[in-house]
Amino acid sequence: MSKILIACEESQAVTIEMRKIGIEAYSCDIEPCSGGHPEWHLQQDVIPLLEENWDMIIAFPPCTYLCTTGNKWFKPEFKTRFPDRQKQRENAIKFFMNFVNSKCERIAIENPIGIMSTVYKKPDQYIHPYYFGEPHSKKTCLWLKGLRLLKETKIVMPEMYIYENGRKDPMWHVVTMKFPSKERAKLRSKTFPRIAKAMAEQWGKDILMEV
Repeated sequence: MSKILIACEESQAVTIEMRKIGIEAYSCDIEPCSGGHPEWHLQQDVIPLLEENWDMIIAFPPCTYLCTTGNKWFKPEFKTRFPDRQKQRENAIKFFMNFVNSKCERIAIENPIGIMSTVYKKPDQYIHPYYFGEPHSKKTCLWLKGLRLLKETKIVMPEMYIYENGRKDPMWHVVTMKFPSKERAKLRSKTFPRIAKAMAEQWGKDILMEV
């Protein structure tokens, strides 16, 4: 049976879809899983697991210190408030690169628009949830090794919230604003279900045919 590691995934969205098609997939995160299948969850540091033999690794490294939206906190006026921000970014870059440098022959790394496009390389692909039937706009980067580009499955119109001044904001982004900061960040990091399904039906089934 094919064996896949889904790194930094407490939601188990991709893990569950991979299991549905007969792949031995395991989620890994330092947090307990919320997907309802602790028997498929490795609650530990993911780095030692990268030395094991996997048919594919899909990684969702934390984006807090990597994404473009967090750049404002690097301004001099926030130095006192966030004195360790630069070191935190350096550690986040190092963590990301552990996946890049893994010996696995098939790797996908997902992250929002951010610093890795500069310090590593431009992503192989950009996707939005609305490419896959989810009515949401969220530009996301995919860095791929040994995997084909993820193919759109159903393009729909994204739902947008329009403010009085005419500015638009994705509806999912507005809805999550009502949650406390930590919970909001967790909700925003979850993989949209139909993207998870596309990963399984395209990359997962490719693995089943090749291995």
